Amino acid sequence: MFDGNLSKIFCLDDFEEAARRHLPKPLFGYVSGATETNLSLRNNQTSFQQWSWVPHVLRDVSKRDTSIKLFGQTFSAPFGIAPMGISALTAYRGDLQLTNAAKDHNIPMIMSSSSLIPMEEVAAQSDQAWFQAYLPKEKTDAVALTHRVNQAGFKAIIVTVDSAVVPNRENNLRNRFKTPLEPDWRLLWDGVTHPRWAVGTLLRTIVKQGMPHFENVNAQRGAALIAKHVNRDFSGREHLDWEMITTIRRNWEKPLILKGILNVEDALTAKKLGIDGIIISNHGGRQLDGAISPIHVLERIKNAVGGSMVVMIDSGFRRGTDILKAMALGADCAFIGRPFNYAAAIGGYDGVAHAIQLLKSELHTDLGLLGVNTPQELNKKYIEQI
Repeated sequence: MFDGNLSKIFCLDDFEEAARRHLPKPLFGYVSGATETNLSLRNNQTSFQQWSWVPHVLRDVSKRDTSIKLFGQTFSAPFGIAPMGISALTAYRGDLQLTNAAKDHNIPMIMSSSSLIPMEEVAAQSDQAWFQAYLPKEKTDAVALTHRVNQAGFKAIIVTVDSAVVPNRENNLRNRFKTPLEPDWRLLWDGVTHPRWAVGTLLRTIVKQGMPHFENVNAQRGAALIAKHVNRDFSGREHLDWEMITTIRRNWEKPLILKGILNVEDALTAKKLGIDGIIISNHGGRQLDGAISPIHVLERIKNAVGGSMVVMIDSGFRRGTDILKAMALGADCAFIGRPFNYAAAIGGYDGVAHAIQLLKSELHTDLGLLGVNTPQELNKKYIEQI
């Protein structure tokens, strides 16, 4: 079991093993796993190794600055926290821990619609949070959700577009994970064998906030976290098409971002419809097994859409050098999910803050070793595909 000493955590990968010991096996398996053979997950992790640095020396790098601008706002670093469902089940009030740490360290944070804390509570903690939506089937319901997001005060809405159907996540079946959770002896045993999580997260939540619900899938409150014979409705969006995106565009005046783009044609369609930004993503390997790693299509998509659209990326990022390679290929920002989930699980706010600082420190060092003062100076001259 993790002893709470964050000084033993030296990089983002270190959080994973600590979280593996802290969380019940079904819950850790849900966060860490992907789809079918986990091919996309593995490829994401190795894709950065296919690019090598070509550093420049004898440059004055005494004025290094990792800050970036997105949609008119300045952030302290070129990375943010990706949307992650049921974060309040892996960490006590997880979405708030992530939001507050991101706010205090001035990086972007995206709240997931499959979260367990009302979006209004999260938005009230930060004036810079973004919201990720799985759009309801009916247009009227989708518009109602966007209105709720707007009223809550989120600065941008991200529509996930790569979840048309429910993927085959065998890892969830093998690990006995499903939501809502069904109360049975195995759930009780998970609590008994992981007391720090059971008392510090699950029971603490139920005692202080009551039974968690899926709060933000629609304009109204959703199902309870622990219930029998209830199906949640997040995955399986066969109805979602470009017409629905056009409807959201007409009803949302703030930045509108599509998450899950992996090809030039879709990126160009998004640009034509007036979408403000895209996140190139294969959902961390959690959707189509064998989907191309985002960094391999980043340059083509960036060149196609030009500078008029904000191009961001996620899936597999773990190090400062991963982020800077994406910047050299044209990305404006990279988003990271699982490691921040693990950080919140084992350390709450302090864990997330520690993760942010580790990554910022890596970036500051890496910029100097590359011979540049800002991420914006990077381009293809600094990397070579091998």
